[in-house]
Order: sequence, then C-alpha cells, then structure tokens
Amino acid sequence: MKKFFAELIGTAVLVFMGCGTAMLVGCGYGADEGTGYLIVALAFGLSIVAMAYCIGNISGCHVNPAVSLAVWLSGGMKLVEMFYYMAAQVIGAILGAGALKFVFHFMSKPDMTSPDGALMGFGSNGLPEASTTGDAIIAALLVEAALTFIFVIAILGVTSEKFKHGSFGGLIIGLTLTFVHIFGIAVTGTSVNPARSIGPALMALISGNKGPIGVVWVFIVAPLFGAVIATCVYKFLETQKAKKEESAE
Repeated sequence: MKKFFAELIGTAVLVFMGCGTAMLVGCGYGADEGTGYLIVALAFGLSIVAMAYCIGNISGCHVNPAVSLAVWLSGGMKLVEMFYYMAAQVIGAILGAGALKFVFHFMSKPDMTSPDGALMGFGSNGLPEASTTGDAIIAALLVEAALTFIFVIAILGVTSEKFKHGSFGGLIIGLTLTFVHIFGIAVTGTSVNPARSIGPALMALISGNKGPIGVVWVFIVAPLFGAVIATCVYKFLETQKAKKEESAE
C-alpha cells in the first residue's frame, strides 16, 4: 500500500505541477512565446526530479504506466504489482487534474491550454496540425513512441545496478523528461505517459470539452509501444555487452 500511495502522490504532483504550469503560461513555441514553452518543459522535468528524491526509495518513482511496463518486462516487478502501479498512477493523475479544476475555478486566470477560451483544456494532449486526421494520428503515434523510447531507455540505463549512477539518477531522468518535452510540446503537447494523458482528458470531458478524450487512445498506445521497444533494445544491448565481457575473460 505504501508503494501504491507513493505512485498516486507522485503522479498527482506531476500532473498538478506540469499541466498546471501549462494552464498558467501556455505552451506557445513561437519566437515571442518561447519562454512559456521552456517553462512547461522544465515544470514536468523538475516534478520528476522532486518526486524521485521523495518517493524513489519507496516505489521507485515510476509515476508512468509506460515505465512500469518496462520495469516488468525487465524482470524488476511482478505482473500484479505492475497493474497496482498503473492503477495508482491513473488515479493520481485524475486527482491531480481534479485539483487543478478546483484551483482554476477559484482563480480569475484563464486556462491557457483552452482550445477556444471557453472550454477547459487542463494541459491535455492533442494531435499535431496535419493535412488530414489520419496524417495527424500517424505523426502523433510516431512522435510519442519515439519520445517514450528515448525516455524509457534512459531510465533503464540510469537505474541499472551494473552502472551505479547512484544519487544522480533522479536528476538525469528529470532532465531527460525535460529534453523530450522540448521537442514534443510543439507536436502533441508531449505525453510519454498514459496516466498523464488520461487524467487531464477525463477532467476536460467533465468540464464539457470532449476533444482530448477522443484522441487519448493515441497517448496510451504509443507510449506503451515505445516502452516495449525501448526495453527490448536495451536488453539486447546489455546482453551483447555481457557476451563481449565474457569472451574477453
């Protein structure tokens, strides 16, 4: 239960701080809006840094179903435990988004991620601009899978007991999340985390904005697929390195 609540709290903080910052400053990436763009990327990354040193020793600070899937595939946790983690992460994301709904209800500031100024966006993810809906979906799937691949393979490398990165692990993971956000915000708003997408999308739906929930499947499928590929590639590279070391001996 301690791990469950740790993951719930960690994901709630990620959504509250990351999506909340996006709601306050917007995600513009033009020449005149670049500051907000970078602030949002840093908000997500620094949330992970803070939580890694807060709950890392309790649950490992996955706060992301894609990460939990990768850890399970790597043999780091049991299947039942993985589902407990995922449930905690989704619930935490919903609570984080719910907290934002209350906060913005009592503030006079508008939601800068709102599609038209009237409907709440809650920092939810969306499809990139493209000539057709099909093209936008394909682009979003490719980008989210690629960014999740980068994020997850970095996590697997930095948390490997063989390399002993020690206390720098949380910082490296947080900076990597910032890194992938810098590219992805302009395309999809950057998910690489199904829970992070589900929470804001559900809260947007409750607030009358049906757009995010209609495409949320993209931000579930692509990150999970990216995590699977990252795990397979990392295990292959790790195995090949081990074989070379054995042959050298």
